[in-house]
Amino acid sequence: MSPKTATQPIGTVATPAKPTRSRTSRAARAARVVPPVALGSLTQAGARSGTNCRTCHSERVTTLTLVLTDGTPVEFTSCHACENRTWFSTEGELDRATVLERTRKIR
Repeated sequence: MSPKTATQPIGTVATPAKPTRSRTSRAARAARVVPPVALGSLTQAGARSGTNCRTCHSERVTTLTLVLTDGTPVEFTSCHACENRTWFSTEGELDRATVLERTRKIR
């Protein structure tokens, strides 16, 4: 038996004792809590980024910043009014076929 592990005999089987939680560990966990960040949701007042749809000019869009599988950073925008979806990179607007090609896993 190791001096680091405390055991409690139960019949002929010994099991490790349960560790106790201290108040400091709770305080440490509470200190690690990260405040929520507005994600641009349509349901959160003031969270819209001011981006408009390029097709219908609606403000009801969701915009996500992504990195494709090949490492290309893009901004994806989806319109809730006309359902138009666009991907923009540093090269300009990408079509769906290009995005699908760049997100394909290399085996």
